[in-house]
Amino acid sequence: MAFIQLYRDKLQKNYHYLDSLFSSKKIEWGVVSKLLCGNTIYLQEVIALGVTEIHDSRVSNLKKIKEINPNIQTVYIKPPAKRSIEPIVRYADVSFNTEKYTIQLLSEEAQRQNKIHKIIIMIEMGDLREGVMGEELVAFYGEILKLPNIEIRGIGTNLNCLSGVMPTQDKLIQLSLYKQLIEAKFNISIPWVSGGTSVAVPLILKNARPMAVNHFRIGEALFFGKDLFTGETITGMHHDVFKLFAEIIEITEKPDTPTGELGENVAGNAFAVAEDVDYSTTSLRAILDIGLLDMQPQYLQPEDESITIVDASSDMLVIDITHSSKEYKIGDLISFTLQYMGALYLLNSDYIDKTVIS
Repeated sequence: MAFIQLYRDKLQKNYHYLDSLFSSKKIEWGVVSKLLCGNTIYLQEVIALGVTEIHDSRVSNLKKIKEINPNIQTVYIKPPAKRSIEPIVRYADVSFNTEKYTIQLLSEEAQRQNKIHKIIIMIEMGDLREGVMGEELVAFYGEILKLPNIEIRGIGTNLNCLSGVMPTQDKLIQLSLYKQLIEAKFNISIPWVSGGTSVAVPLILKNARPMAVNHFRIGEALFFGKDLFTGETITGMHHDVFKLFAEIIEITEKPDTPTGELGENVAGNAFAVAEDVDYSTTSLRAILDIGLLDMQPQYLQPEDESITIVDASSDMLVIDITHSSKEYKIGDLISFTLQYMGALYLLNSDYIDKTVIS
């Protein structure tokens, strides 16, 4: 059975790197745990780091976090659905919001539960996902201030999540100006100006973050150590907190080109055969015990760089081991490092074992 491993020491080093960075800049931050898909073992590992604030986009995951440690501040990081209002107020201390109607429902539910529910008002700043339009923000903010049992914890924005708009210094300066505008208009202080996710870490490293932007939500940088501007690993961090291991279940020399009448495969792809193809060429292929039910091949990178991924079906992954210097045999494990989406697919699969390496 294929399995994914979390390396505790690498996770700890990445966490301490980020925590030191943010502490030195007087920035508050929370860990985005949605990658972990509510896996209790891995959530416990994150909480053991000393995390005090965790963000997730699934209320069921926030419930698990509260069960592990009720003192963790939980943040629901997308606009709540109407049918989820009750559990969001119950299990999320804070939620991201963009609709007056939804916040009214949160206010009513918070009164029923005798709670103060905190919200972040998200602002649209070009990525065209969630957010109140800038020209409507002051009026919006003023109406929400009147609602009982609602505390506006701050304002924020999401960039790079849909359209790929990057959180440049100019974008964060604009967010800072919204803070100044609201504070001047309502004679209040906004605790959080939440400037984005892991993609903003390079700006912090370059001291290009406006001082007013004092809060970030970090997931990918914690688990993959990645500079999302360059695609490189941040110096001092680890890119391989997670690894996938899949077992070889067949090794056979086979033709490189399929023969017979060709149609679409199970994934809806068709194999194109060139007119001058040489049907005599072969390669040494291995089949692994993992498939499209669990992962997407484009997000996996074999640690043996001489291996190439051929393709996958629902339950099997075919790789080419022709040029490897290793003499693989049945039962051997092939290890892969993962991109963010690769880990997300795997962690969401009930068919993949999840383990921790001390």
